[in-house]
Amino acid sequence: MEGSFSLGLVGLGKMGGNMRDRLRSAGLTVVGYDRNQELSDSTDLANMVAQLPEDTPRVVWIMVPVQAVDSVLAELSGSLREGDIIIDGGNSKWVDDKRHAEELAPQGIHYLDVGVSGGVWGKELGYALMVGGDKVDVEYCLPIFQALKPEGNYGFVHAGTHGAGHYAKMVHNGIEYAIMQSYAEGWELLTAAGEIDDVPGVFKSWKEGTVIRSWLLDLLVQALEKDEDLSDIKAYAEDSGEGRWTVQSAIDLAVPVPAISAALFARFVSRQEGSPAMKMIAALRNEFGGHRVLPEDDTSRIRPGIGDEVEK
Repeated sequence: MEGSFSLGLVGLGKMGGNMRDRLRSAGLTVVGYDRNQELSDSTDLANMVAQLPEDTPRVVWIMVPVQAVDSVLAELSGSLREGDIIIDGGNSKWVDDKRHAEELAPQGIHYLDVGVSGGVWGKELGYALMVGGDKVDVEYCLPIFQALKPEGNYGFVHAGTHGAGHYAKMVHNGIEYAIMQSYAEGWELLTAAGEIDDVPGVFKSWKEGTVIRSWLLDLLVQALEKDEDLSDIKAYAEDSGEGRWTVQSAIDLAVPVPAISAALFARFVSRQEGSPAMKMIAALRNEFGGHRVLPEDDTSRIRPGIGDEVEK
């Protein structure tokens, strides 16, 4: 669909592909690139940039794993010119954003970092966006942000300078770890208690009127409707890195984060022995982000390090 605003989009996986669809449905023109040519609108990064209008600053949004960001920026910058803007919407570490902005500055290429939340549901419901960078660049890219964010007054913030967007998203994910862990431990406790006959019903009753209702609670109920005792899911939960970065930043700033720290270490425990609560964590990650779960009879182990997903 031809629209009044055009951009390139690098990385068309679970998040990027859905974002392309949402942007196009809002009337924006999107030229996507992915190594999987079945998903791609262009043959390579240079071909993607060449398809963008030349009479206005060109904007390219990248949605790639943190390990690939530096190489993509290096290749992409060779096809851009002064005044163009690169947006990193993946789960990059905030400390790298200032460096990226400084490395691109001699070419006159501008840079924004955007923390993106919404998982596999963002295409339909919109994405929460936390943006870091210069105000003038944020304002220029507002048509993109307005198309991606949820309807209404919330879901978007210009959080601060370079790194602020990814730092905000990092803390968001740290909080998410702790909330998920609390729900999961509550589920395990209710399941162990002989007094409770209908554990899924208890959680379902909390969807309205309680102070702990949330979208994660809704997804928990949804997971239990699919598999009441989660017997088909292995008690194994990966982490995508941002929980670790949150705890490390808290240590550096001497800010106590006991709940987030405990939730992170609980995931490490899940890789050593079975834990009923980790079944729920795995189920919740699958519900909101489409992250894979291991079947109960799987005897393999994902590498005990940071996952390579763009969305946690």
